[in-house]
Amino acid sequence: MKNISVMVSGGGTNFQAVIDNIENGNIKNGRIVQLITSKADAYAVERAKKHGIKSVYIGRKNYPNDAERTDAIINALNAENTDLVILAGYMSVLEPKLIEAYRNRIINIHPSLIPKYCGKGFYGHFVHEAVIAAGEKESGATVHFVDEGVDTGKIIMQETVEVLPGDTPEELAARVLKVEHKILPAAVDMFCNDKL
Repeated sequence: MKNISVMVSGGGTNFQAVIDNIENGNIKNGRIVQLITSKADAYAVERAKKHGIKSVYIGRKNYPNDAERTDAIINALNAENTDLVILAGYMSVLEPKLIEAYRNRIINIHPSLIPKYCGKGFYGHFVHEAVIAAGEKESGATVHFVDEGVDTGKIIMQETVEVLPGDTPEELAARVLKVEHKILPAAVDMFCNDKL
């Protein structure tokens, strides 16, 4: 059984998708041991409570120093014997020390088809606005391993969605999110069953 720690900054819909897929048996050999949030008031904490999952707040307010915050995250991961770290809408770039400690065991979900619309500044609505502004015919989501770059790690899985004429960033985001909720649990299941 693989121990999973999930890191979130906001609402945690991808966190919920992983919870649901564990509970319905689509993710085998994995269990969520904790939620780590970068914001004390992240709605994901409520989701964790509903499912009896421990949550830990490690953010800029209670750990203003980057090195101390990184050490606190590593200590929290180690304390739960974490096998897999999922960044599910985690809005901070990880320090190299953390990436090294959990190399090839941290995965991220990104709302575009990497290598397009990724890297510094491309997150949330900025991604979808850029896709529409460029006149792209398709977008999608990517699950990838995390390395020292921003969205540069090895791609695990991608799925496309059509960009429709007249799409707003919100409409495109909603369709991409459905894909995120599908491919993130699928990638987690692969990891938990030693297929990555």
